[in-house]
Amino acid sequence: MKRSQVVRGIAQSVAVVALLAGTVPAGTGPAGAQRIDTPVAGTAGVPGTALSIDDLYRFKSIVGTEPVGYSWAADGSAVLFLWNDEGATFQDIWSFSPVTGRKTRLTFLGRESKPEAEAHGIGQAVYLDRGRIAFTLGGQLHIREANGTIAKVEADKQAIRKLAVSPDGTKLAFISGSPVDPKNRVTLGGVLWVRDVASGATARKLVGDDDPKVYISDFQWSDDSRAIAFEQDDDRLMPERDILYYAKGKAQNNRVIRAFPGDETTKARVGVVTLAGGATKFYERPDPKHHIWGYGLSSDGKRLFVSGSDMEAKEHTIYVYDVASGARETFYQLAEPHHIRPDWQVAWAPGDDGLIILTDRDGWAHLYHQKTAAAAPRAITSGKWEIASFEVDRANRQLYFLSNQSYLAERQVYRVPVAGGAVERVSGPAAGTHKPVYSPDFRHAADWFSDDMTPPELYLADLTKPGAKAAQVTKSPLPAFYQQTWAKVGYVEFPSHVDGQNLLGRVMLPANYDPAKTYPVIVGSVYSDGVQNQWGGRRAHPTWGIDQYFVAQGYIVLTVNLRGSWGQGRAHNQTQHHSYGTMDINDLESGVRYLVGKGYADPKRVGLWGSSYGGLMTIMSLAKKPGVYAAGIAGAPATNVWHAYPSQMWIMGPPTGPDMPERYERQSPLYQVQGVKDPLMIIHGTRDPVVLYSDTVALTEKMIANQQPFELVTLPGANHGWDNEGTVQTRFAFKKMAEFFDRNVKNKQ
Repeated sequence: MKRSQVVRGIAQSVAVVALLAGTVPAGTGPAGAQRIDTPVAGTAGVPGTALSIDDLYRFKSIVGTEPVGYSWAADGSAVLFLWNDEGATFQDIWSFSPVTGRKTRLTFLGRESKPEAEAHGIGQAVYLDRGRIAFTLGGQLHIREANGTIAKVEADKQAIRKLAVSPDGTKLAFISGSPVDPKNRVTLGGVLWVRDVASGATARKLVGDDDPKVYISDFQWSDDSRAIAFEQDDDRLMPERDILYYAKGKAQNNRVIRAFPGDETTKARVGVVTLAGGATKFYERPDPKHHIWGYGLSSDGKRLFVSGSDMEAKEHTIYVYDVASGARETFYQLAEPHHIRPDWQVAWAPGDDGLIILTDRDGWAHLYHQKTAAAAPRAITSGKWEIASFEVDRANRQLYFLSNQSYLAERQVYRVPVAGGAVERVSGPAAGTHKPVYSPDFRHAADWFSDDMTPPELYLADLTKPGAKAAQVTKSPLPAFYQQTWAKVGYVEFPSHVDGQNLLGRVMLPANYDPAKTYPVIVGSVYSDGVQNQWGGRRAHPTWGIDQYFVAQGYIVLTVNLRGSWGQGRAHNQTQHHSYGTMDINDLESGVRYLVGKGYADPKRVGLWGSSYGGLMTIMSLAKKPGVYAAGIAGAPATNVWHAYPSQMWIMGPPTGPDMPERYERQSPLYQVQGVKDPLMIIHGTRDPVVLYSDTVALTEKMIANQQPFELVTLPGANHGWDNEGTVQTRFAFKKMAEFFDRNVKNKQ
């Protein structure tokens, strides 16, 4: 069945709220998408895709290889992107011209046999001069000449990344790493280099340290191309930890720099280096351990802002420095004791007329203009919707931004004058998720777009025609994709059974859904920011295929937009403060209750799964809500928040205070696991530096002592992304999950 037939079938068989594009009232569904209000009949005789897990996760993906890495030519005449038109993992360089409408493949390196380091293809590509292109492959810098010949340059440097051409087009800057010490693989370091574009002379070092633990992590050019602002991070005081494991027939050690709550953390500072002479000046902050969320030079190069916060992200501060003298003023400051999301963004206003600040100071993430340190921020946008990110079109004094104004699950493109006024939707009428990269003149955008039924593609949007349908540049899925009947996807809204807050769920129904039946349900994969109108929903893990497999096998799949997620305002997400494994799992239960109450779900056949924080929620749900779920699967579960990253203190708080250690124990499955009564599977890689495998061992030791049955799937040498480390391992792990859920959920008597 063709995709167009599938979409028509959905429209005929699912209760749809058809809405116009633009602002919609709360409680309605996205324009062009589906809202499921009551159980309705499916398409008779259409059981859904019959693909196996092996067929879904092929070495050449049925959904194709998504186009990424967009980079515009300085004159806006063409955009580069990385892509594979055959579904393979190796991504070559392509270009597209909005002038001619032509798409051109510029490299053919994917046709050659490549070592493991180059398996995923080219890492980044940027235009130089006269049709030349610089790109990285296997951490090495290459130059493609206009005639197609390719040469490796800077061969003495490793782990080259973050290529950036100066605004005047004469220089290429990049960061390189230090040689890897085979006995201590702690860090690659980072040194900032600059290379003359025209002459091709070997790059010269601008700034960097011989110690690999002191490194340049990021940089940006000044508008006049005479200086570079950069962030330097210092990990020398942080602890190193040995992650010992056994794989490939021998004992191995993954040594990492890894802080726990209360440990020393990275010290960060911002500096400016001039190209002429290489003079470097650093701009100090009162506490260098505090987070840096952004920085930028004014267009005249005379001022520098640094946007940061304390370690718990409770106080947002923006400092502005005089570049020449280093004098510092506190330009903006706002403290909020229960703040948990550092979604701030800052940029210079056109003409250096103060700063544009994205902040949730009034409860929702919106844009403000503040002219001076003494002035009050002026709201540019407002409403019960949020802005995810923005860009400044200085020439036209406009702000382009991504927002969920149309619907919570969407990311549409809008623009508004800096002076304020009407918000104009720029993206076309289709519901879904956009990720645009704007041309230098803001006439066009290279737009990554996807929706619930469409894998990501590159589109070219003409920004002079706001709201017009964009031109599709790539077609990534293999022909077999269009021959399948994929799951129906819709949205449900329901109140929390605890406090009545409105919650959103993404529901996948079998194509032949029968309202006379109740279905087994899988809730997951559970995580914050999990509900989005794009192919596969949450995309941090390759779960699109296992979700489709479950639905084809007769399950309903539910994802809930948990407390702590972006998009529903500060009051909504702050209920997650100090609440790992409490309010979040209540939201999951509210979703289950809704599906049961509407007649979708069999209350005795509900499964739950998630990875990392999702693994924490899975075990906590089984421990605190026995009987709600028939079984759960926890991948790389964060069982002990004492061993979380210090950044998790945004939610769980510091490891000090009169309510310790009870507060951390309350949020750690390790101290709650005695309540688990229902079947539990744990999947974990032994090399994981994010969530330690030793914490899984500690939890299983407790369960053994308590005589609590569980199943453990150990993946030797696997990292934190255990389901995204190669097709063979993905298939193996997902097959284990499918068998476990079939045995304990679907076929439960």
